Amino acid sequence: MDTATFSKQVGKRILLVDDDPSARQSIKLLLNIDRHSVTEAQDGIEALELLAKEAFDVVIVDYAMPKMLGGDLAAIIKRAKPSQPILMITAYLEKLVASDTPVDALLGKPFGIEDLRRAIAKLLG
Repeated sequence: MDTATFSKQVGKRILLVDDDPSARQSIKLLLNIDRHSVTEAQDGIEALELLAKEAFDVVIVDYAMPKMLGGDLAAIIKRAKPSQPILMITAYLEKLVASDTPVDALLGKPFGIEDLRRAIAKLLG
C-alpha cells in the first residue's frame, strides 16, 4: 500500500464486535497502530445498541458468536444502514466465501496487520 493511500486509511472510527476478549484485545492493538479509534462490543446485541447511538467508519464483526451470529448481525446492520462498511473476520473463511453473507469483505483468522490494513483500505477505498 502506498503512503498516500495508507494516510487516508488511518484514524477511523471502528466498531469491533467479537465475543472473545483476547481476540478483541489483539485486534484492537493492531488497529491502534494506525491510530484508529476502536469501540468494542462483546456480542451483536451490544453492537446494535452502540450503532443506534454512534456512527462508525467500519464495523468489524466476528462470524461465530453466541446470541447472534456475525452474518445475522451484518444483515440487520445492512437493512438499517445499507452503506455501512462491514468486515467479517472468521476462522471459517472457506465456508463463508461461498455463502451470501451480507458483508463487504471477509478476512480469515489468523491474520496480520498488513491483511487488516488491506481489508480496511478496500472498504474505505
